[in-house]
Amino acid sequence: MTESDNTIHRILAVDDDPFNLRIVSHALEQTGYEVMTASSGEEALSMITQHGLPHMAIVDIHMPPGMSGFEFCHTVHQFSDLPIIMLTAVNEESTVVEGLEEHAEDYIIKPFNPGELTARVKRVLQRMGDFAYPLQSLTRVDDRLRIDFPGRQALVNGKPVSLTPTETKLLYILMRSAGHTVNTDFILRRLWPLEPAYEDRLHVHMHRLRRKIEDKKDKSRPRYITSERGVGYTFRHISND
Repeated sequence: MTESDNTIHRILAVDDDPFNLRIVSHALEQTGYEVMTASSGEEALSMITQHGLPHMAIVDIHMPPGMSGFEFCHTVHQFSDLPIIMLTAVNEESTVVEGLEEHAEDYIIKPFNPGELTARVKRVLQRMGDFAYPLQSLTRVDDRLRIDFPGRQALVNGKPVSLTPTETKLLYILMRSAGHTVNTDFILRRLWPLEPAYEDRLHVHMHRLRRKIEDKKDKSRPRYITSERGVGYTFRHISND
């Protein structure tokens, strides 16, 4: 839980080993987290589509014969900036280190100490911040706007509007910190972790996103996304009370 508002964080654990899933689930539940479990990347993606995104995922890197942990990360990051901690065996450590910058926030070598796991989960969640809206299959912003992150689309006044992977991830980053300004450099690192990226590139995607979700009748007064020159962007927090 967060200390400020007692939000219960939902963690998705993905591992093809039932024993590992039990250890992860028990450790996190004892600390106050809500845990969802999946035995494959495919099952995890199905759960996200049905129930919405979690606050974090803990994912085994090697899950034969289906989708690998890295493949799951790549897929989920097509529509979100979900924080992920990878689980890896000792002989896979060099592989996960190579992919860490692109796919995950941290990694833990199996077998692991449950206390170490919960400590790392807490650190990552504190660093990334809380998602400001209820995480559901369809995230409601207000009566006018709802977001289907897995489906990469917005519903604007009930009409579906397609979003590109970059637009969807950008919207997720801003909504995660709704009510707070997100630094431009942080956004650039999250959207393009392995390549040089500049503000002009971000401005293009931001302009296209705004055109899709903002009220076209009043372009001078954005309803959702505001900018602070030289600092970053803010998604206005709209209460659903």
